Amino acid sequence: MKITLYKSCCVMMTAMLLSSCTKNFESLNTNPAGITEDVFKADFQQIILPLQNAQKFIVPAASGDYQLQQNLNADIYSGFMMSPTPFNGGINNTNYFMMDGWNGDILDVAYNKVLQVLSDYQKLTATYQGVDFSFTDAMAKTIKVLALHRTSDVFGPIIYTKFGKANADLSVDYDSQKDAYTAFFADLDAAANLLKPFTTGQKTVLSAFTKADIIYGGNAGNWLKLVNTLRLRLAIRIIYADKATAQAQGEKAMNPANGGLITDNAANAIVDFGQRSPLDEIIGWADIRTGAPLTSYLLGYNDPRLTHMVAPATDPAVAGKYIGIRNGVAIDDKSRYSGYSIPLAKAASGDYFDPKAGKGKLMGAAETWFLMAEAALNGWAGAGNAGDNYNKGIAISFAEWAAGSSADYANDNTFTAAPYVDPKAQSAGANDVPLKDPSLSTITIKWDDAGTYEQKLERLITQKWIAIYPDGEEAWTEFRRTGYPKLFPVVVNNSGGLIKGFIRRLPIPSKYQSNNKPGYDRAVQTLNGPDNGGTKLWWDSKP
Repeated sequence: MKITLYKSCCVMMTAMLLSSCTKNFESLNTNPAGITEDVFKADFQQIILPLQNAQKFIVPAASGDYQLQQNLNADIYSGFMMSPTPFNGGINNTNYFMMDGWNGDILDVAYNKVLQVLSDYQKLTATYQGVDFSFTDAMAKTIKVLALHRTSDVFGPIIYTKFGKANADLSVDYDSQKDAYTAFFADLDAAANLLKPFTTGQKTVLSAFTKADIIYGGNAGNWLKLVNTLRLRLAIRIIYADKATAQAQGEKAMNPANGGLITDNAANAIVDFGQRSPLDEIIGWADIRTGAPLTSYLLGYNDPRLTHMVAPATDPAVAGKYIGIRNGVAIDDKSRYSGYSIPLAKAASGDYFDPKAGKGKLMGAAETWFLMAEAALNGWAGAGNAGDNYNKGIAISFAEWAAGSSADYANDNTFTAAPYVDPKAQSAGANDVPLKDPSLSTITIKWDDAGTYEQKLERLITQKWIAIYPDGEEAWTEFRRTGYPKLFPVVVNNSGGLIKGFIRRLPIPSKYQSNNKPGYDRAVQTLNGPDNGGTKLWWDSKP
């Protein structure tokens, strides 16, 4: 076990929310070579470093932060992974007992390591005269949306437009999730407007600023595609909550006059951590293993991506088999399941979980095609044909994972998810998911134009879910939004009756309640119910 809560650069949460802590920003002030402040400013290092750091915390590069920010919640709730470790005596997030200290790290990362860092960046740009920061400003706005929409999709209301803006009583207001999404779209508008002159030849990215970009290396055209693709993701996200806005934003994203989308793997948004993958380290601690739903689908579909995403088990009881751990099972000892399959991420472009040069997958072309497939299902202009987009999404995903041709796979109409048998359950059969179990999907792969809307949606979201691996945040979000793919419910539910079925969100951690109580109390009023894991988010409103 290696769980650490990292201290904020501003100790008091309220102080962090109200003011900048630039003077305490360690990365900007670490100067072992004795470089003078003037030189540090002249080569733009005080601009480059905060932008690099913010990118590394969209998906945290630090293993301790990643474990708490995503791995011990969304990666598990998505069905991609499960922990074999019986943290807190086996009563923890994995079986819906909310670990308040763990979950606080999610907001620590969002506020301290993204919003605060980007606020510092903005203040530092004001110290220069005659420098055009429009490219890095566009990066900063896009990074904000990339990071904070993930935070909102965990909690609902977040401090976004009011960050650093205190009321008279020193409280800080949250944005409701609806208002946060409105702000996300506005920031994407601003980012797109800043980027367009670089894509038309009117402006050139300053060579020094290419170092600040650890996603695209200064390629403004790809950043514009990322802005548009992110807009499409968020538009589809709110389709059941605000259909008109969803369609307007989605059609804007798909309009080729606005710069295009990420439609091929060469433009995938991948953060180069420049260090060991956090997941590789967590796997090494034996704190995470593959989830049972992932192996059920990959095995049942005879999916060639299996060996790129999952390693054979080593436990003598299941040696050589591909077997994940079912979510929320009773675990008495770490050794019970630590020999089950470990997650892999061996893509054509390299190992995302590399022990020396890990990468964080933010958005990929396969996701784009599945987003367009759903847009087409809903009749949005510019979306094309749903079936064609669906098949393209599968093909692009196969290419991303170096899995060969997808033609036979996409044409198969017989394979379905495989039943799950857990030979190491504490009680024989307690964790099994047999044929005809209602939580075992019967959806096949081949697109069927004659299918119902729900059949088409389940088919495309199931394939989208496989394609966006290993991004558990997005996978959990899409499951909550659509109900697909079908996942296995927890065997042990320690929520005390607060969560029925599947968890819908995380409650706002207690330190963010007590340090900003008036703001917190107002935020709770924007929820669809009490501040617990059973309350649905604003966009989680499918009829």
